[in-house]
Amino acid sequence: MGYLIIFLISMIPIVELRGAIPVAVGMHLNMVWAYVICIIGNMLPVPFIFFFARKVLEWGKDKKYIGKFFTFCIEKGEKGGQKLQAKAGRGLFVALMLFVGIPLPGTGAWTGTLAASFLDMDFKKSVIAVMCGVVIAGVIMGLASMGVFGGISALLAPKQ
Repeated sequence: MGYLIIFLISMIPIVELRGAIPVAVGMHLNMVWAYVICIIGNMLPVPFIFFFARKVLEWGKDKKYIGKFFTFCIEKGEKGGQKLQAKAGRGLFVALMLFVGIPLPGTGAWTGTLAASFLDMDFKKSVIAVMCGVVIAGVIMGLASMGVFGGISALLAPKQ
């Protein structure tokens, strides 16, 4: 059941693998399996985001109830794409990988894939860059989570 929970958490936008890995550590799951499951869960939406998110957002931007949110998403994707393009120049692959890989708010597979879609990047290259970034983010979050939760549990554990 725990693995299903982290799988589902890793597919949620904004939270993604960055939230699922600490949950896995807190649940004391096997980190190798948790890591693999979180990567799969985080990567599963990527092709759908790349091919369909932009079209759905463009369709919904002028709708009454969802228009403001869809417009926000379009602007975020365009802004992310422009920042990547400006900083990367010809090194767009590496920039996308690092954008996704550094676990900061507003970065991740969802935003990175949407930005790649707005930049009309090659699908295969963008998926590989996002995958590499997700792997990097998973390692960073795993190490940080084990250190943080390990330290907390050491403080709270009864002394023997």
